[in-house]
Amino acid sequence: MQGNAVMGSRSATGTRAIGWLPEWLGRMLVAACLVAPWIAVTVAPVAFTPGVAWAQDEGGEEEATEEEGTSYLAFLAKALGPKYIVIFLLLSFGLVALLVMCFLQFRKQVLIPPALSQAFEQHLEQKQFQEAYELAKNDDSYLGHVLAAGMGKLQSGYPAAVEAMQAAEGEQAMKLEHKISYVSLVGALAPMFGLLGTVDGMVAAFMLIAAQDTAPKPNELAVGISQALVTTLIGLWLAIPAIACYGLLKNWLQRFNMEVDDESMRLMSRFQSLGKK
Repeated sequence: MQGNAVMGSRSATGTRAIGWLPEWLGRMLVAACLVAPWIAVTVAPVAFTPGVAWAQDEGGEEEATEEEGTSYLAFLAKALGPKYIVIFLLLSFGLVALLVMCFLQFRKQVLIPPALSQAFEQHLEQKQFQEAYELAKNDDSYLGHVLAAGMGKLQSGYPAAVEAMQAAEGEQAMKLEHKISYVSLVGALAPMFGLLGTVDGMVAAFMLIAAQDTAPKPNELAVGISQALVTTLIGLWLAIPAIACYGLLKNWLQRFNMEVDDESMRLMSRFQSLGKK
């Protein structure tokens, strides 16, 4: 019954702060990081396409301008080529999936549920130590694993319990760090693939020059050069939000580590006078 009460009350704490930022502000920041690359791809090219400013002069010029504005994405796709389109699509979808997963998990009501702390403290006040241990053991949160590790070592004394809790904190923190490290990995891979496309495009342009006795036409060289520039551009569009979100998530994790340590030590402090048996 106590476990059901703990699980049922977690959804009621959705407005609590995450680290030093309110949760609603964190949601807006992450959403902005997710949406910004797609806005840059779809809106910015059309808004800043040369000729849009002249679209009000004549009807024929307006039609030509609309064609230039709408063909920019087609130009990007043609410059990337099927190989780099697949690569960057996979990186994009992977980044979005990772951020959604991390954002859903990096919440105070998930990692440090207040209902668990309250129920655990009530069991300790009523001398129901076995029930408190079972409650923490059956809870899959960050705080639950730490409390269960400490309660499991109480028979060896309070210092052993503190050591077990610190080991559990390190293990849980490492698991969370591994999850957000994939966001950093995407942020590192995206510009590297962009650099690979840059080298690939420049090699193609120089091969075209070397294969002809006369100077090639500019439109022939533009194929390789456009690939060289566009791949770098898309790689940066992906890397910037990935690195920003990784830094934000890492700061949240550090704050959660401190909060878990403080809360677990507060709950277990009543056993400080417990000696070894």
